[in-house]
Amino acid sequence: MKKEIILIGGGGHCTSCIDVIEQQGKYIIKGILDTSEKVGREILGYKIMGTDDDIENLSITTSHFFVTIGQIDNNQLRIKLFNRLKELGLKLPIILSPYAYVSPHAKIGEGTIIMHGAVVNANAIVGRNCIINSNALVEHDAIVGDYCHISTGSVLNGGVKLGEGSFFGSGAVSRQYIEIPKNSFIKANSIIK
Repeated sequence: MKKEIILIGGGGHCTSCIDVIEQQGKYIIKGILDTSEKVGREILGYKIMGTDDDIENLSITTSHFFVTIGQIDNNQLRIKLFNRLKELGLKLPIILSPYAYVSPHAKIGEGTIIMHGAVVNANAIVGRNCIINSNALVEHDAIVGDYCHISTGSVLNGGVKLGEGSFFGSGAVSRQYIEIPKNSFIKANSIIK
């Protein structure tokens, strides 16, 4: 039986997350939380049913939530919401696109989404509350810290350690076995040596 899930954040990233959740087929989207001025609107047929002020009340009947706010300039809201959901004892599932490949020898943290076309190879570790975006590659033995966004079409090569809270831009490529400090902002199409 499919479980109900509530999404938090109704912007562009939310639409991509909805598509992955629908394709995964494990959850029924009950609704979306966003800012008060957006309440009543719909995103891909799902109602914005309230704001984050409603989390506690909604958690009485729904135990699964997912943060669908994107991360480019700043990840602080994603982190704050994730931690708030954890403090309430709510479940933050791993969302895996059926069109992605995640090695059975990889480890993925709670509240992380692996989007369409992404690859997470053997012995890779991806932390909690991460976005592994469409067509991104996390190669063997790479370690992605919590709260990171690996953007579209980017490549983290083998053995790379990406620090917590980092953004790795679209089309960026790293050399193998390097360490990238936490809270790094890697621009699109960069080559990191």
